[in-house]
Amino acid sequence: MPFTEVADRVWVRRVPSYDVNLVAVGGERGIVVVDTLATAAEARAAIAAIGDLRAGPVVAVVNTHDHFDHVLGNATFKARYDDPPVHATEEAAARTDPAAPPADHTFSSAAVIDLGDRQLELVHPGRGHTAGDLVVRVPDADVLLAGDLVEESAPPSIGVDSWPMDWPQTLDLVLGLTTPATVVVPGHGGVVDRRFVEQQCDDLRAVAETIRDLAARGVPEADALTSAEWPFPVEALHHAIGRGYAQLPPARRQLPLA
Repeated sequence: MPFTEVADRVWVRRVPSYDVNLVAVGGERGIVVVDTLATAAEARAAIAAIGDLRAGPVVAVVNTHDHFDHVLGNATFKARYDDPPVHATEEAAARTDPAAPPADHTFSSAAVIDLGDRQLELVHPGRGHTAGDLVVRVPDADVLLAGDLVEESAPPSIGVDSWPMDWPQTLDLVLGLTTPATVVVPGHGGVVDRRFVEQQCDDLRAVAETIRDLAARGVPEADALTSAEWPFPVEALHHAIGRGYAQLPPARRQLPLA
């Protein structure tokens, strides 16, 4: 599958496996690749397609978080391009499978990659899909690469390492990095706009508020899914309930006194 240019020298390769996106951002000094896919074979195919862009070598890699479908191509990129630095949050690097290999340039809140004629801003906006998510802002092109904090082709993936009670506030911060015209590239699926992110944030806030309300009313965790209406299909929420209840103070998870 070819790259699609969604803004000036910002190319997206949407891979059928997991419907995941690899993004290449070009600049005067070369290309930054954001996320490296799930296998060495997928990474090699992406590398061949990057060559077709004729925009220079890959000079840095960014992992938006530690999940395998975003990092397992790291080793392939490092081998092909003379060991470029891999950037991620400290939390994501610590949790990355050593086979990837993990990021060697880490940060806690924000960092910048200088491509000469443009800069990429890396921001850890808070916990959400994982504890170590980052987003990449390309200010001159008004593009935001959101990783799996935003998904277009399925409901947001709330897994065993997600933070559903924090996720809405994290997306509030992400939205603060956008304008009405921002092009947002999700971790999975098609390119979206700010309004899409606002709606997904509202839906995630509804999940968090519903969990908080159920726990406050003494609804047992086992009964939570069937005790309320949800903005996403229930099959997408099984981990959300357990993770959400676990995040609440113990007093909020007890049955009310008679």
